[in-house]
Amino acid sequence: MGLLSLAAGTGLASVPGPLGAASRTQTPGYALDLAATEVTFGFRLNGIWQKGTMPIASSKVMLDPKRLTETRVAVSLDARAAKTGLIFATKAMTGPDVLDVTRFPTISFVTRRVLLGPEGRLSNGAELIGDLTLRGVTLPLSLQIALFRRIGSAADDLSRLDVTLHGSLSRSAYGASGYAGLVGDIVRLDIRASLHQVA
Repeated sequence: MGLLSLAAGTGLASVPGPLGAASRTQTPGYALDLAATEVTFGFRLNGIWQKGTMPIASSKVMLDPKRLTETRVAVSLDARAAKTGLIFATKAMTGPDVLDVTRFPTISFVTRRVLLGPEGRLSNGAELIGDLTLRGVTLPLSLQIALFRRIGSAADDLSRLDVTLHGSLSRSAYGASGYAGLVGDIVRLDIRASLHQVA
């Protein structure tokens, strides 16, 4: 069995082993391609789902396609630059009753472990489990993760990999509970990222 195998129905190739701290002397590392990465979130405002985005301030990825369970990721988001499609919602969200970006300008996530899906793949039920720090409160967070070889690439070409992450959190658990009468407590997370090999 090769290093990558086709993911059913997608036309992409999913990496089958653990994600993690790479073979530090022989395996090239990976870096996040910020231009091809987007962090979006969803929230319910007056019963209607809205979307927003938040840019990445810094990131570190340790990944070896042959040892996927050892993958480690550390990401810092710039909460000050978070925005929604509604100016008033953006102002309220970044204010002291929700994100309070003056006091807490960044949101961070650091992995603790990776759980692979069926057949040892990093897709179809795989989880990235870590700690999310928001407003100075750190709580565990689990994200569904899928790692794919770039569409159209050769079976042995791991120079670029695409990643999707999905999950949700309770904003009140982090103290970001402002405007509870208008905004729902659950925040959905949808992250699409691209990784490229670095020497």
